[in-house]
Amino acid sequence: MSTSCCVSSVPHPHGSFEVLPKAINAWQERLQAGLSRVINASDQTMGHLEEEILQKTQELERAVLEEASQKKADLTPPVCPVCKNKLGRLTQGYERSYQTRFGEVTIRRARGWCCKCKCWRFPADYALGLSEAGSCSPAVQEMAALAVSKLPVAEASAVIERLTGVKLSRATLDREARRQGKKAENKRQELDEQMRQGSGSDQQVAELRLNQPMEPFTLVIELDAWNIRERNEEQWGQTEELRKQGQEPQWWHWVYGGTCFRLSQRVKKGERSLILSRGTVMTRGGTDALKQQLWAEAMRHGLGQATDVLAIGDGAVWIWNIVGDRFSQARQRLDPWHAMQHLWTVAHALHPEDEAAAAAWIKPLKEKLLVGDGVEVIEDLDCLLTKLRGKRRKAVQAERNYLDNHRDRLNYQGTKEKGETLGSGAMESTCKQYEGRFHCPGQFWTKQGDEALMCLETFWRNGRWSQLFPHVPEDFDPSKN
Repeated sequence: MSTSCCVSSVPHPHGSFEVLPKAINAWQERLQAGLSRVINASDQTMGHLEEEILQKTQELERAVLEEASQKKADLTPPVCPVCKNKLGRLTQGYERSYQTRFGEVTIRRARGWCCKCKCWRFPADYALGLSEAGSCSPAVQEMAALAVSKLPVAEASAVIERLTGVKLSRATLDREARRQGKKAENKRQELDEQMRQGSGSDQQVAELRLNQPMEPFTLVIELDAWNIRERNEEQWGQTEELRKQGQEPQWWHWVYGGTCFRLSQRVKKGERSLILSRGTVMTRGGTDALKQQLWAEAMRHGLGQATDVLAIGDGAVWIWNIVGDRFSQARQRLDPWHAMQHLWTVAHALHPEDEAAAAAWIKPLKEKLLVGDGVEVIEDLDCLLTKLRGKRRKAVQAERNYLDNHRDRLNYQGTKEKGETLGSGAMESTCKQYEGRFHCPGQFWTKQGDEALMCLETFWRNGRWSQLFPHVPEDFDPSKN
């Protein structure tokens, strides 16, 4: 094998450094022997070649990373990374080891005292993107955050080891993912606060910001909620005892979510509708937290410039309270499939044992509802009530009152012609996707744990992953994959 395939040096803006020739020669010999063995084996494929190269080059990559990181640490000025004050009482040689994607590296750093912050600082740690408490490199921090936000910790640990060769114990992986989740929460709060203070106009989604001069557009906002199971430490293991006392343990709690997108970003692909760019919010922090986060996300998507705002949701009171509070200019629309469920309740009350008759009864009302004749549907139910008594009348009256409470939200006329989304399916499907991670069998969460992982997932979905991990290219957007 030609030695030209070897990396013997790595350039540096302040000079150059070289990996020891002995290390390079040893690496080359191991790689050549391994590749020759695979090439001559009739039962081994390119996959075996890939595996061989990955394993045999890892030590060289680790050595290069360690040397380059040490060089960067040595060149880091003795300045407090927080307040930029010059550090005093400087001492050298503090060793610390980190798990990286190539293996463990050890760095020697300088420590100094910041008289302004009143604490010791390691400037090199900040320059290298290393946490004060953690022991993982930025790339491994990202691995932990991404893998655990998608998979249970045990599976994530095995997947990371298989795909990258990085071995992280479950405890380390869980701890690092929580740390990154907390960082994501702090970053979210920072970005939302900038929007509230009026200094976040430059945060508008880049793809949408390019539409200049801005043409009139409709901003669609959808809201929904789902349940998550959390562990109450005070009640854990006491389920039977509590039930004997007439108390039902409270395991399930609401997670609130919202999404927003410009109508122009919704396109048809075959029979399916695709949304090219949208913002998602998901929180266990209650409706107040959702209200603040969703408003900031809507502002990023052009709420302040929208000529029309359309809010869609089911009949939950909290939805319309948020819309009235933060999006008072919005047209409000009840998801028609939820309205239809209430008509089906009437149909089954009238024809409890005859599904065909129930379907025949609801058909003309469904047609009226979808063309915008919701008021006429309510009037039809009023006429029906005059002929009913007892339980059936009570059941129909409840559904009639539901529709009447949403009379002004049954505005479905012309939606197809305008290209508007009819219901809140985009948000409902998003909730189900989050549930896929948080409803795994046997899982219980804590409010702190589920909020942190949801925050990581939301940064990923919103194409802002590089704001958490600056080494990720800014143009990387998983929503486009």
